[in-house]
Amino acid sequence: MNPVVSFLAAFCILLGGAARAQEDAAPPPVVVELFTSQGCASCPPADAMIAELAARDDVIPLALHVDYWDYIGWKDIYADPAYTLRQKAYAQAAGRNMIYTPQIIVNGLDDIEGARPMELADRIMAHRARPAMVVLHAMREGQTLRLKARALDALPDGTFLVHLVRYAPSRHTRITEGENAGRNLDYANVVEGWQVLDEWDGQAPLDLSADLPGPSPAVVLIQREGPGVIVAAARVR
Repeated sequence: MNPVVSFLAAFCILLGGAARAQEDAAPPPVVVELFTSQGCASCPPADAMIAELAARDDVIPLALHVDYWDYIGWKDIYADPAYTLRQKAYAQAAGRNMIYTPQIIVNGLDDIEGARPMELADRIMAHRARPAMVVLHAMREGQTLRLKARALDALPDGTFLVHLVRYAPSRHTRITEGENAGRNLDYANVVEGWQVLDEWDGQAPLDLSADLPGPSPAVVLIQREGPGVIVAAARVR
């Protein structure tokens, strides 16, 4: 068995125990963004970590496929230049001058280079231990998204963006060229669309609606502009 996957399975059991112990506190789910590419030979272990996390309710993993490795022999069929720009924005906000895959960003703040399940487990547990800053409710009503949010305490100064993310729970691809040639790879929570719905000052309660066409699941994120900390997240199935 892949040691990364087997360790992450044990990590999920550990998180499950912590979740049961803290269920009265109802901490918000932790958002884990993976910047990945089908053209990157070191990415499949990180992709497998996202697949393990996708089964959990207390973590929202999202796989954002970038396009800057397309030139080395295989064009990632899930890649979008917008996700490369999001990764560059994280790098700029952190004062870094380079981007790479695989890279994981936890709740908009912590970055992890490569597939490091022990470090990822520690970061997730640390974010779960923090008190909720915002209460967010999001639901689907037919083809419409309804969401409400309110701050539980004073939020950091700045503007907060309300993001709507559409994703595919699972995808399978046979790679025929490039660094992963000959491999059949499974992916989870592949991001297929990302849009900013609104801005929020974090003061008055937020109440808005948006179009939500099609059956694919979605995630709502409230994130400090920058990009910065993700203060709330909710799934919409």
